[in-house]
Amino acid sequence: MDWFDAIVLGIVQGLTEFLPISSSAHVSIVGQLLGGVDPGSAFTAITQLGTETAVVLYFAKDIGRIIKHWSLSLVGKIPRNDPDARMGWLIIVGSIPIGVLGLLFEDAIDTNFRNLWITAAMLAGFGLVIGAVDYFAKNERTLDKLTVKHGILYGFAQALALIPGVSRSGGTIAGGLAMGYKREAAARYAFLLAIPAVYLSGIYKLKDIPGDETAAWGPIIAATVLAFFVGLVVIHWLLRYVSTHSFKPFVIYRLILAAAVVVMLLTGVLDPLPQGTQG
Repeated sequence: MDWFDAIVLGIVQGLTEFLPISSSAHVSIVGQLLGGVDPGSAFTAITQLGTETAVVLYFAKDIGRIIKHWSLSLVGKIPRNDPDARMGWLIIVGSIPIGVLGLLFEDAIDTNFRNLWITAAMLAGFGLVIGAVDYFAKNERTLDKLTVKHGILYGFAQALALIPGVSRSGGTIAGGLAMGYKREAAARYAFLLAIPAVYLSGIYKLKDIPGDETAAWGPIIAATVLAFFVGLVVIHWLLRYVSTHSFKPFVIYRLILAAAVVVMLLTGVLDPLPQGTQG
């Protein structure tokens, strides 16, 4: 991977990480179109550290308050049912499914799950799921109504993103909408819930870089920094957008992209399992 490819992929990562259109699918597709090589799950996981740092910066006050109240609740300084203390526990509990499933299916995630036929199917199929859930959603629950049961269900919804094409934000937000939460509330919790999973995944994947022939530290760092700045802008925009708009444009985009991927696969422009994803 050269510097130009890294710059483009960093921008793509930042633009797509928080939108319900699957950043991993876009990075895989664009990576092939640039040079015929899938950047790989390690590159994707590490550049996500950039976008997730944007989340930490954007929600810094909320995160600081949650950590403080959660810590104080452990030593009895504040009640354990304090809203921020509860949110800390809910984020921990909600992070368990993706952590366990990610480790159990690591080999498949790094290889077979990155098959672009699967990606195209997930882009279209889960796009329709997002559209249906959004259309019928009650949009009435707020995050102070979040229960342990719903926190776990949110976690399993987030875990769907282990399959490229689903989308971490799309899966988590769709899960929240299905449980009756408002769009903005679902998006906010999706962002907060992703923090432990993304950081742990990115740090864990650092071990794969030395053995990855397509990866180089300089370009990866550049891509990660770019993803941070672009992602920060996208967060600001998305939270304003979802408060007054539906997800219909994203559903339409997913269907169009899925159709385009199928055409490119059938015509040989894209390889279903390119170099770097062979199991």
